[in-house]
Amino acid sequence: MNHKNGRKRFSRPTSHCEAMFRNMCISLLMEEQIRTTLAKAKELRRVLEPLITKAKSANDVATRRYLIAKLGNKEAIEKLFNVYAPKYKSRPGGYLRILKCGNRVGDAAPMAYVQLVDFERVAKQA
Repeated sequence: MNHKNGRKRFSRPTSHCEAMFRNMCISLLMEEQIRTTLAKAKELRRVLEPLITKAKSANDVATRRYLIAKLGNKEAIEKLFNVYAPKYKSRPGGYLRILKCGNRVGDAAPMAYVQLVDFERVAKQA
């Protein structure tokens, strides 16, 4: 049975939620670090890590077309295949790091940095 295995929707329509996570994935791949709420960060891990695993397992046309259909940004796909796939080739999973960074001023929502594992900018600043 596959009950209760869906994603969180964050009180948004499904299309808005998919677009939000697609944009977050592209931003993370291009910038290597983003700042978002803790709940969205944990859900982003469920979205992006399978895409990285798929990119590192095969570098063929079908995989590229699948990832372009999922993300829609060819620059992010090229960076995923050319930079991150070789870097994470021997890593069995766990490509994202979530660092809590306090609460947001306006509504006290818990915030977090999401970064790729080999990224060190926030750790050096702290």
